[in-house]
Amino acid sequence: MPKKPLLEFTDSGIYCSQGRFYIDPWKPVDDAVITHAHSDHAYWGHKHYLAHHLSKQVLLYRLGDINLQTVEYGEKVLKNGVEISLFPAGHVIGSAQIRVEYQGEVWVVSGDYKVEDDGISTPFEPVKCHHFISECTFGMPVYKWKPQVKTFEDINTWWRTNLDNGVATVLVGYSLGKAQRILQNLDLFNGNVYTHGVIENTNEALRNNGVKLNPTIRITPETPRDEIRKGIVLAPPSSVGTPWMRKFGPYSFGYCSGWMAIRGAKRRRAADRGFVLSDHADWDGLISAIDATGCEKVYLTHGYTTSFSRYLNEIGFDAHEVHTLYGNEEEEALIQPVPEGEDLNERRKVSLTGEDLEGAAQ
Repeated sequence: MPKKPLLEFTDSGIYCSQGRFYIDPWKPVDDAVITHAHSDHAYWGHKHYLAHHLSKQVLLYRLGDINLQTVEYGEKVLKNGVEISLFPAGHVIGSAQIRVEYQGEVWVVSGDYKVEDDGISTPFEPVKCHHFISECTFGMPVYKWKPQVKTFEDINTWWRTNLDNGVATVLVGYSLGKAQRILQNLDLFNGNVYTHGVIENTNEALRNNGVKLNPTIRITPETPRDEIRKGIVLAPPSSVGTPWMRKFGPYSFGYCSGWMAIRGAKRRRAADRGFVLSDHADWDGLISAIDATGCEKVYLTHGYTTSFSRYLNEIGFDAHEVHTLYGNEEEEALIQPVPEGEDLNERRKVSLTGEDLEGAAQ
């Protein structure tokens, strides 16, 4: 009888039967290990959660009063003889790869990741393993990111041009990860940074977790529009086309996403400017990350799984596609319209605060 794999792909998520825990499960389970706080990986309803400590306050904000244990990178946790440890994924603040070891067999679940150091997330660290479970959101050769310093030069130049022209600047990016990355790389000599309520609540959660972020100003109905025009507005994808955004007019609207590398993506969102900025690895980043693990087998969970697995097999990897429910969060916002309050899990049973509702409705 063949040896049972340490990790299995089930209809509830990635499961370790020896340790009796799941990694990023999408159905309620007793014991869940979470790679990061995006809602396609961190669902409401589990009895126990384990995550990196920098995800703590965001998880509590999004999921409510959950039973949450947090650890540092490299700290070891034992579950029924199975050793679990977290390593930096570089995706967003607090994101982690999950290393699982039992009797010398090592698996690593990447979650979502990028290999470029964004200056705010703990940089990606390759982890040696026998089996690597990887995303491939941008697993096509067309997706090759330029260094983020070049992208932010473009963003800051665009902002200064808008200031000279007397129009407001509205820049859209996902509320966890993209918004903080943008915030830390804006040229604040230009002016103040104003935030949508959903982004500001996320910022506050991260600050409460000890993360140092540049100053921001929450937009309320009382915020003077003339003052906003002198700065820049950071807004989530859910705000696009809403009365909340239209009230800043005249404005120039920019969108930050890896999908902006595709011709027509900017037009689909009716953006004035599209900036190619992704918190996922590009084509070269995926290949280099997988190669650095030295893995015997790689399993692709979401993205261009068919074409990317075919390519990996052609160049000598043993690659396989698997079906999961990951990938319906930040980077798909351009293709699948996201409802207001997009950063909340559909199954979350903790209501938004009044500030959240106010921020979304204005």
